[in-house]
Amino acid sequence: MDDDKTADQHVIAAAHHLVKALQARTTLSNEVRRTLADLDIHLAAMTEAKEDETTSLREIEGRLKSAQTKIMTLHSDCLKIWDAGPFELHEYLQNVEEIRTIIVSLENMVSNKNRKQNRLANQAHIVLQMAMVRLQEEVINILVQSKQCFGHEYVSFHSREEIVTDEESMMVSIEDDSADGTSCMESSRAESEECIMDLVHPGVVPHIKSIADLMFASHYDKEFCQVFIRFWKDALHEYLRLFCMQQISIEDVLRMEWTCLNFRIKKWRKATKNVIAFYLPSEKNLFDQILGEFGSVSSTCFIEASKDAMLCLLNFGQAVAIGPLRPERLFCLLDMYDLLRDLCQEVDALFCENHGNFIKMEYHELLKNLGDSAKAIFLGLGNRIASNTSTTPFQGGGVHPLTKYIINYFTLLSEYCDTLRFLLEDRIVEDSGGVVDELARLDVSSEFQCPLALHLQSVASMLESNLDKRSNLYKDDSLKHIFLMNNIHYMVQKIKNSKIRSCFTDEWIKKHIVKYVQHEKRYERITWIPILSLITGYEKSGKAVLKERCKNFSIAFEDVYKNQTGWTIPDIELREDLRISTALKVVHAYRTFVGQVKKSLSDKHIKYSEDDLEKYLLDFFQGSAKSLNHHWRR
Repeated sequence: MDDDKTADQHVIAAAHHLVKALQARTTLSNEVRRTLADLDIHLAAMTEAKEDETTSLREIEGRLKSAQTKIMTLHSDCLKIWDAGPFELHEYLQNVEEIRTIIVSLENMVSNKNRKQNRLANQAHIVLQMAMVRLQEEVINILVQSKQCFGHEYVSFHSREEIVTDEESMMVSIEDDSADGTSCMESSRAESEECIMDLVHPGVVPHIKSIADLMFASHYDKEFCQVFIRFWKDALHEYLRLFCMQQISIEDVLRMEWTCLNFRIKKWRKATKNVIAFYLPSEKNLFDQILGEFGSVSSTCFIEASKDAMLCLLNFGQAVAIGPLRPERLFCLLDMYDLLRDLCQEVDALFCENHGNFIKMEYHELLKNLGDSAKAIFLGLGNRIASNTSTTPFQGGGVHPLTKYIINYFTLLSEYCDTLRFLLEDRIVEDSGGVVDELARLDVSSEFQCPLALHLQSVASMLESNLDKRSNLYKDDSLKHIFLMNNIHYMVQKIKNSKIRSCFTDEWIKKHIVKYVQHEKRYERITWIPILSLITGYEKSGKAVLKERCKNFSIAFEDVYKNQTGWTIPDIELREDLRISTALKVVHAYRTFVGQVKKSLSDKHIKYSEDDLEKYLLDFFQGSAKSLNHHWRR
């Protein structure tokens, strides 16, 4: 102001000086006349500009008043403008745009410190600021009303068979909780061809974009982004709650009971699949529709809106990955690994910008950790078998729970062969000679180069070694061979009839068929040769010897009957085959003996007929001990 006042004083002084100079002269030179003419033109132009500016400000004031009145009327008439309808929102945006245009016009005027100009500018800014606050509320209102239902069952999973273990026997049961037996790996890959869903009604997108364009043009871009990000961040967390995926600490995950954790993992898989394959691509598409014209703003806002939910999912996964390396966890880890590996391309596409790199890094780190943990459990299976020992023989000589556990474990692993082969590809064997020696000790052919097959055969050999040690706990050698026959037969049948057979070769199958048949023959030899010796080689025996032989055979048969009816052969076909084989030998020998004895002795000395023996042999290996009458008539 002081500078302007000083300048005015200089102009006034110069004007007085010019007037005095002109009064002192009667004639003017051409040069003086031209200078005075220029001065006259300049003064006229200044006067005209002043008049135009006054007219322009008057016009702007009228436009401002009209737009402000319409805006305030809509404010007072409508609690939410969108609720009144799209037309009212369009009218509101037009008037706010008018305010913005007025501000631009005032800013483009030559600054002459006009009080009215400043007043109008301040008034326009106040109205614009008020309108921007209202538009933030309108964005939220439109989104709330038009948000589409995105069902949490959009992608369904079928659980694979579960292995449930207890601490002592390592396994209690194997269950299938799926309705149709479809593996989750198969169903997880059966994706819908169209993965972009409408998160809001398509009809409202242009209206939201109009608000965004106006707020960005008015330099309220941060305010729009804040409300837009906050809404979708909350919406995504609400969606995750459908899957029980609230924030949970790693410590809480590690403390969870297995049943609870297994349930959570299934929910996690569904949530992760839905969020990455469907929800986030749909959300990114919406962000691009509304903010795509503003450069990197769209991707930045998308990452801000989605990062917390992604980190929630990834943190849960990391907690599972670092948990105890127990066998029952392997299938969940492989399911999680398969899922993340299938979704890698989607994640890389969603978070391709630099500011999304940290999510990609966390994602790939989790994928690696899940793979490492799964591989460690798989490769440690043999050690668990070796450490599973007992000092008590398994009652009845049936199929041991450990055998069921391991072989059913194998059959379930058949669903993951490709994944396991991939994980084992980078396994480095530092001492290849030592590995070959170990395989030779376990009687595993190293010619089969697939690491998965080699390890499965190695584990099977460790299981056989464990069963051999358990068989030595039986005092009865016959029962020892029944036990080994049952277990090796179970291994062969399960492996032969499953997808995992490809890892065991025909040679392995044939070799183990021979093994259980050998145990069957050894059982027959140990059990029945001593008994049959009582009724053979009698040709030159007298009546007293024949009577004693009849008596001793009956007693021996009754003892075997009492013991072996309590033994078990679970496989019906195997049980029948052994009964038939035994009957052919025993009944045939007994029939011949009885035929000869009847020539010398009366029927009262022969306690059992051939039909009796055949009938009683049917009671063997039923797992329910029975007794025959030991009373012997002399």
